Amino acid sequence: MTSSSDPRSGRAILFILLGILAISVNDLLIKQLSGGYPLHQIVFARSGIGILLTLVIVQMEGGLRILKTRRPMLHALRGLLVVIANMTFFLALAALPLADATALFFAAPLFITLLSIPILGEKVGAVRLTAVAVGFMGVLIMQRPWAGSEALEAPRIVLLLPVVAALTYALNQLMTRKLGVASKASALSVYIQLAFIVVSILFYVVAGDGRFAPESGSASLEFLLRAWVWPAPGDGWVFVALGANSAIVGYCLSQAYRIGDAATVAPFEYVGLPLAVFWGFAVFGDIPDWEVWVGIALILGSGLFVFLRERQKARYVTHTDTIPH
Repeated sequence: MTSSSDPRSGRAILFILLGILAISVNDLLIKQLSGGYPLHQIVFARSGIGILLTLVIVQMEGGLRILKTRRPMLHALRGLLVVIANMTFFLALAALPLADATALFFAAPLFITLLSIPILGEKVGAVRLTAVAVGFMGVLIMQRPWAGSEALEAPRIVLLLPVVAALTYALNQLMTRKLGVASKASALSVYIQLAFIVVSILFYVVAGDGRFAPESGSASLEFLLRAWVWPAPGDGWVFVALGANSAIVGYCLSQAYRIGDAATVAPFEYVGLPLAVFWGFAVFGDIPDWEVWVGIALILGSGLFVFLRERQKARYVTHTDTIPH
């Protein structure tokens, strides 16, 4: 495990902060488009533009030869996990306020911390595990288990979609850490973009004419199954922005988890929580309910505690290592 004093950790933190900022803009733009376009059309346009920009970075990092891999099946599995994570989260965005969906998704760093134990062999002490448990209490509160279905903003299955996205996202990032030893960040990003393109084309072939779209009811199902349409003149720039943003997200997140320890990088993803609240209020006028505020406080508090604990531990280890034995 690299310590917080390792220069690579500083670069990894910078990449994750840039990636999270880009993700917050990405979520905002997709929510804006969710009322008029199908999800798979948005994903296809975003990834089609994004892969072109990412290939430019590929050339800068060594050319097309870096796209060769000895573990294509693992990369395919990683791509599938990213697709599931994104699709489930975006479906939730169509029905939930931006802050609510984002707050529920932030179970991801908690999952990353837990799963880094069996998958990466990282050591997580009792104090950090307790903090993770507090964070999951926040997730539970936002699920409102005491409320009846009529009191909820969306069906319970929709409230669970960001949690499913969090779990699959966590698995993807841990796989990135393993695969990153032999793959450049731009190559990892290209594989993901290809996965999105393939899945969106399959959706178009099966449901691109809107034959399965419900006439009314679930906003998430309508978003998933409505027919492809030609973008309105004012929306063209949004699709272009999504594509450019996709390249930034894919590269920054891949690079962050490729060069940094998962348990060190993950806490910085919490920057996305206040960003989601800001965008939700500034653009959509949404003010989170008290359950969301409590959940955000518990998740954010547990994440910051874990990070500060790790920094303190790293400084102690570094200091004791310099004392002659």
